[in-house]
Amino acid sequence: MAESTEAAEVSAEPTTSPRRGPLIAVAAVLATVTNAVAFMLPPLLPLMQAQFRLGVSASTWIFTALTLGGGAGFVVIPRLADVLNDRITCLLSGGCLTVGALIPAVGDSYPTLLVGSVLLGFGGAAQLLPLGFLRRHLSGGAVATAVSVLIMATGSGTVLGMVGGGLTVKTLSLSAFFYILAAAFAATTVALLVVVPASRPESHERIGVLGAVSMIGWVTAVLLALTQGQIWGNAALYLLVGGVVAGVVWAVVQRRAKHAVFDLTVLKERFVTPACFAAGLFGAIDAAFLVLVSYYTQTPKAAGYGLGVDALGTGLLMLPFALMMFVGGKAAERAVHKGHAASVLVVGAGVSVLGLGWLAFAHQQAWQYLVGAALVGAGSRVGYSGAFAVPQLVVPEHKAGMAAGIPGTVMAIGFAFGSALISGLLTVATVPQVGVPEPYLYTDGFLITCGLAVLVLVVTGVSRLRHRGEHLVFAQEAQEA
Repeated sequence: MAESTEAAEVSAEPTTSPRRGPLIAVAAVLATVTNAVAFMLPPLLPLMQAQFRLGVSASTWIFTALTLGGGAGFVVIPRLADVLNDRITCLLSGGCLTVGALIPAVGDSYPTLLVGSVLLGFGGAAQLLPLGFLRRHLSGGAVATAVSVLIMATGSGTVLGMVGGGLTVKTLSLSAFFYILAAAFAATTVALLVVVPASRPESHERIGVLGAVSMIGWVTAVLLALTQGQIWGNAALYLLVGGVVAGVVWAVVQRRAKHAVFDLTVLKERFVTPACFAAGLFGAIDAAFLVLVSYYTQTPKAAGYGLGVDALGTGLLMLPFALMMFVGGKAAERAVHKGHAASVLVVGAGVSVLGLGWLAFAHQQAWQYLVGAALVGAGSRVGYSGAFAVPQLVVPEHKAGMAAGIPGTVMAIGFAFGSALISGLLTVATVPQVGVPEPYLYTDGFLITCGLAVLVLVVTGVSRLRHRGEHLVFAQEAQEA
C-alpha cells in the first residue's frame, strides 16, 4: 500500500505536456529502427563470411550474440524506465545502440562484430519503451495508441530490415553499413531527448540486483541452448533443461522478494498469463515463418524448387506482412478494452492458421507468398495487440515498463525457439549433391508452425473455461473502486 501511495505521489508531479504528433512519431521511429536491426543482419551473412573468412559455426555466433544481448535488454531496459525515467532510459539504450554500431564500423573485425552484436541486441530492447512513455505522457486511449505504434513499427521494421539488408549487400561495404546504422541511432536518440518530456521517476521501487542478474542468467541459458542447439547437441539440451529449472526457481523466489524484478502477481489476473504465453507463441510463429520464407525463396531454381530471388526479393515478398500490421489493430484493442481479450487472441491465432495452412500447400509461386504473408501479418497484428494490451491494462502507470517487459521477454524466447525449431527441421534431409533441404520439409515446417497457432487457441480456450464469468479488472477501475 505504501508503495502504491508513493508511486501515485510521484506520478502526480507536473511534467511537460508533449505534443501528441511528435511523441508518437519519435516512438514509431524508435520501434522501427530497433526492430530493423535483427532483420538486417541475415542478408549480410554471406558478406560477413566472405570478409572475415568465417565458417558456419562462427557465423551463428553473430546471431547468438545479438539474441543474448536482447534477452538481457528485455529484462533490464523496460524496468529502468519505471525506476529512473523515460528520458534517461532512452539515452542509455540509444547510447548502447550507437556504440554497438560504431564498434564493428571502426574495428572492422570478427571480435568487434561480436561485441557490437551484444550491444545492439541489448539496446534493441528499447523497442518496448514506447509502451511506457506513450502511456505515461498521452491522454485518452494511451494504451491502445502505444500498442498500435509498437506493433505497426514491428511490421515495418521487419521488412525495412530485410530490404535494407538486401540493398546493403548490393551497394555498400560492411563498415559503411554500420556507420550509417550508428548515425541513424544517434539521430533517433537526439530526437527522443528533444521530444520525450523530462519527468520524475514513476516509481521509487528498486530493482533487486540479484533477481535481475539471476533472471538474465536463466534467460541467457535458454536462449543460448536454442540458438546453438544444432551445434552443441546434447549439451544444448542439458543447458535448456537447466535454464528452465532455474527459471522456475527464480519465479518462486521472486514471489517472496521485497524488490522483485517483475511483479509476478500480475500473472494471476484474468488472461494475463495466456496473453504473455501467446506473445511467446506469436514470436515463435513469426520467426519460423520468416526462416521458411527466406530459405525457400532464396533457394536457386537449379535445386529443382525455390524462387531463386535474393535477400531484397525476399524482403519485397514480405511487404504484405508489414502492411497488414497497420490493419485491424484498433478494433482488436477496443475489443480488449471491452473485456474480450480471449476473442482477440482467438481471432489472431485463427487468421494465422489460415495463412500458414495456405502456405503449407501453396508456396511454389511468388504470388502465393503475398497471400500467405498478408494473412500471417494480419493474424500477428491482432494477436500481439491482445498479448501486449492485456498486461498494460491491469497495472498502474508506474509499472508500465514491467508490464511491457514480461511479454517482451517471453516473445524474445519464443522468437529464438521458432527460429531454432525450423532451422533444425530444415537440416533433417537434404537434396543429394545439392545440399539444400528436401522440398517436403517446407510443407512440414509450415504445418508445425500452424500447430503453434493452434496452441494459442488451446491455451486461450482453457483459460476462458477456467475464468468463466469473471471480469478482467483494469488498473483504472481498481483505482476508482
